Amino acid sequence: MTTTTTTPPVGHVIPISTRKSQVLYGSVLIGVGLLIFLLFGLDTEAGVTTTFGMNLVGSEAVTIPNIIVPSQATVFLMAAVAVFIGAFHLSRGIRSLGVVLGVIALTFIIAFLTWAAQDKSFNLTGMISSSFVRATPIALAALCGVVSERAGVINIGIEGIMLLSAQVAVVTATVTQNLWVGLLMAILTGALIAALHAFLVIRFKVDQIVSGVAINIVGAGTTSFIGSRFLERATDTLNNSGTFPIIKIPLLSKIPVLGPTLFENNIIVYLMVFLVIALHLMLFRTPWGLRTRAVGEHPKAADTLGVNVHLVRYINVILGGMIAGIGGAYFTIGSVGRFDEIMTAGKGFIGLAAMIFGKWNPIGAFASSLIFGFADSLQVKLQILRVPIPSEFLLMAPYIVTMIILTGVVGRAIPPAADGQPYEK
Repeated sequence: MTTTTTTPPVGHVIPISTRKSQVLYGSVLIGVGLLIFLLFGLDTEAGVTTTFGMNLVGSEAVTIPNIIVPSQATVFLMAAVAVFIGAFHLSRGIRSLGVVLGVIALTFIIAFLTWAAQDKSFNLTGMISSSFVRATPIALAALCGVVSERAGVINIGIEGIMLLSAQVAVVTATVTQNLWVGLLMAILTGALIAALHAFLVIRFKVDQIVSGVAINIVGAGTTSFIGSRFLERATDTLNNSGTFPIIKIPLLSKIPVLGPTLFENNIIVYLMVFLVIALHLMLFRTPWGLRTRAVGEHPKAADTLGVNVHLVRYINVILGGMIAGIGGAYFTIGSVGRFDEIMTAGKGFIGLAAMIFGKWNPIGAFASSLIFGFADSLQVKLQILRVPIPSEFLLMAPYIVTMIILTGVVGRAIPPAADGQPYEK
């Protein structure tokens, strides 16, 4: 005797959790639309225009016309789009949450920039290029976290590693008059500090958070002491390395907008892009990546199959430290050519937020870093435009974005199952 079960037609019943999400994000979109109308629409003068510059001074890219839009009409349009999409999401639902979040961000940013630059010119290509460059150290910090945590080891000492590497890079580059030596020493410094972290948490099973915090404290204290005691007194001989030159890739650098953004950068930015692609392929297309993910998810099962869990964790943590070392070098020999106290300004911690938002995936972490890089670049550009917002609030922008993203994402982001858990063979 056989029994059959009848499955109700799909689409007639909306799950409670899905309906709650639909109501929440639909309401948020409508709220964003109303906020745009009240904050920006009513404060935008009628009859004025906003010019978005599409060409970067000094770039080899082909010149294209600037985008000129009516300020008030554009702000009202963004408000209307946000309200319409929000109402549609409330009634019918949009399957992709990424689309909803993208509409929220895009409408608000376009309206905000149009309002801020009303009756002025805002270089959009310069903004995009600056965002990409400013995302570089955040992306490198995020990649360090991805490599370590995919193997089950938490490393929140990235900030300290980057600080120490930045200082070592500028001092060695200044003394040797060779930027490549400075970059190499930054990588070695990151590897050594990460190796110490790995030794403590793997061999002696020290609490991984405590070890990372200790690295941050030592990094901040040591670099501050050396900076004030030695570097400030011998700037020309110890703290004046210069920076890597801009490398323009032939033909590709002539592409409008993309050329100045992607193909007119220094070697550290190109290294970051290479590492994003290489690590993604290595994690998901090679035996090493399979072992790494196995160790991070179920180390006992990996050990049973002959994988040396401790060795894999050592290698990954040290590799992550080397990547963080490159990130530290960016701040000195890749950016300003000198070391300043606490110059990383929390980028290591923001990198960890980008790692979580990117779901422990190299490409996702890079994409998330662009958001933080945009926020960091935006506060600089807005100060130039002299918008009626206190500079203190503008400086808070990257950190506010970090908190907003973590508030909405941490509950849904699922780390590797064995992340932060010591393994006893």
